[in-house]
Amino acid sequence: MKKTTGLILLGAVCVAFLSGCSDSRPILNIYNWADYMNPDVLKKFEKEYNCHIVLDTFESNEAMYAKLKAGAQGYDLIFPTSYMAGIMEEQGMLQPLSHELIPNLGNVDRTYLALTQDPQMKYSIPYMISVTGIGYNKARLGELKPTWNLFVLPSVTRRCTLLNDMRETIGAALKYLGYSLNTTSDAELAAAQQVLIGWKKNIAKFEVEEALRGLSSDEFLLVHAYNGDILQAMDENEDLAFLVPEEGTSIASDDMVIPASADQVKLAHSFINFILDPTNSAENMEYVYYLSPNTAGQKLVSEEFRNNPAIFIDPKIMGKSEVIRDLGEANEKYTRVWDAVKAAE
Repeated sequence: MKKTTGLILLGAVCVAFLSGCSDSRPILNIYNWADYMNPDVLKKFEKEYNCHIVLDTFESNEAMYAKLKAGAQGYDLIFPTSYMAGIMEEQGMLQPLSHELIPNLGNVDRTYLALTQDPQMKYSIPYMISVTGIGYNKARLGELKPTWNLFVLPSVTRRCTLLNDMRETIGAALKYLGYSLNTTSDAELAAAQQVLIGWKKNIAKFEVEEALRGLSSDEFLLVHAYNGDILQAMDENEDLAFLVPEEGTSIASDDMVIPASADQVKLAHSFINFILDPTNSAENMEYVYYLSPNTAGQKLVSEEFRNNPAIFIDPKIMGKSEVIRDLGEANEKYTRVWDAVKAAE
């Protein structure tokens, strides 16, 4: 993503400053996806609450989860996708939220809670809604049929990428085949595995951040990506475009959660409330190009944002799309498929 460096530097500056002199201001440690928050909004919060924000980033839910399970601590606020938030809550990794500390909770559009694992918002609050699709260089490739099978095109051999994300990428193959991306059928997963192995033969790599930079620099011509990421890149490169495959895709709610080991619990609640403020929500949406389920905030975004078909997806395609769900013990089936795909020649 194009703005990652700036956000990482924000945290780096904070760390460098704190290590160079004594400062009694509290530190809020956030673990989030890259390019997923307006730096100006972060600065406003620091000023208003007289604190420092240190931001660390991850590129997949599984990578974030593995790091935490391996013992990483010190985070006060994390932004997992809802299915992963559900897993973390079941394993005692999260703490319940105090709604009295979040008066802006009323701004959350309740219709989007159906996309979450926690419709009562007991331990998580929806942050942004995203869809997964394909970003491509329209100047080089022309008009493309909106299908997941674009990864076999000879014109993109070794110049295309798939997300390094188990559920998203297996899910893309499942949707291409007409199956649910939450299937537990061994036969359907085996078929998806073969499709993915075929795609793998044509791609350059499984990647997230480098794929987006490569698309912008013309190294890659076609990448599996989230809509907001490609819209950010399109803002700087008119040769790029985004499509949502006609077979359907994954819809995700990324949530705000407070880990059980958080030190700055009250400050984390204040941050959640701050993000739910309509003005801050609108500024965030306009920067990251994702949709926040914030009723009041959506009224403040530009007309261009409201009319963007990559943010407000065609209802017919949305009808074929799904939310990734936690499958309990059946999650292991996806892990086996992913391992087999990664190991395939």
